[in-house]
Amino acid sequence: MAAKADSTERRVARLAKQIQAFAKSHGGSAEATVEYIGQIGTRIVLVGENGEWGDLVAPTHEIALSAVERAGVTVHENFDGDFAARVSTGPYEWKRMAGIQLG
Repeated sequence: MAAKADSTERRVARLAKQIQAFAKSHGGSAEATVEYIGQIGTRIVLVGENGEWGDLVAPTHEIALSAVERAGVTVHENFDGDFAARVSTGPYEWKRMAGIQLG
């Protein structure tokens, strides 16, 4: 059991460090939402102060929640409303969205 706890702690610490690095490089802060994506784990969607976004995948929902808590970011229950409106999309995203719609 101790080995599993150590492994979990390392994963939480690594994810928290990545979240903090994202926040630092995107305006100094970030906000997140944590979404279960099935057997592969849980997705942590991050939105930086500058509107840039990114994501990470944690193996479990509990690890994801622990990581965002340790990183000290604001966590939203859903990716909608004012939170979603903060995301800035550029030409790359618009091209990809159009490509999905067109074919």
